[in-house]
Amino acid sequence: MTVAEAVDLFHSDPMTQPLTYPGHAPTTSGVLVDDAYLPLRLEEAAPADDWQVGDETLGELLARLGRSPMSERHPVVAVGSNASPGQMRRKFAGHGIPPVIPMTLAEVDGIAPGFSAHVNRWGYVPAVPVEAPGETSRLFVLWLDERELAALDLTEPNYWRRRLPAERHPVTLESGAPLPHCFVYVGRHGCLVDETGAARRLADQRALIQCLLDESPELRRLCGSTPEEFIASVRDEALRDTIYRLFPAERRTMSQPGLVDLPSRQPAAPSPRPGPVTR
Repeated sequence: MTVAEAVDLFHSDPMTQPLTYPGHAPTTSGVLVDDAYLPLRLEEAAPADDWQVGDETLGELLARLGRSPMSERHPVVAVGSNASPGQMRRKFAGHGIPPVIPMTLAEVDGIAPGFSAHVNRWGYVPAVPVEAPGETSRLFVLWLDERELAALDLTEPNYWRRRLPAERHPVTLESGAPLPHCFVYVGRHGCLVDETGAARRLADQRALIQCLLDESPELRRLCGSTPEEFIASVRDEALRDTIYRLFPAERRTMSQPGLVDLPSRQPAAPSPRPGPVTR
């Protein structure tokens, strides 16, 4: 990764520039340290703390910064803007936590990034995992300590954190090491579908919004005919509520019970069903 590429990761974030969603993602595994992204070299057959960050190991870096070792961190698959260091920096800044987050590329079986069936308060249509049997997605895994995980949970009011069973959705790091368990944020509101009824896959936000507007005269009446007009209009919470109801009325949505019913972080608790949208 060049210096220019590293700087570009923090050039913007979707909260301030919604049409950039899902934000700029790195091309390599690394460690987010406040406002820097440090490339990480995974060592095959070596424990995570022995992976290299510049001239020191990951374990040495975390210890030097006074942060939890890898053995005490929780792996979380990122399907949307959580793979963007710029977005993560902004999320954690809102909770007063300087982020120190290893981010490792992995192959994830059976799920793919799609779009949630709602518009959030920042003005973009966020990502959700969708079921994709027989497919493998290349995604980032975030390694969060207890405090970081609790803070990230607070930024995800439209999602439930679920466990990905290794036997059904195996996650394999680019080092070749399989993860025995991993978390993922599952959407509370289902996903958007295309004209064939298939789940829409994560794509350019501007193109998505334009497509949704072109397909719906009612959405154009409510939000205008361009992505810029849409973004300006949906700052209004009442309008976002209207769009939330319009999507299923126009048969643009699909539930994801196979993901919603995955084991929760508290296995003894019953699985909740979708409720009111939080934006």
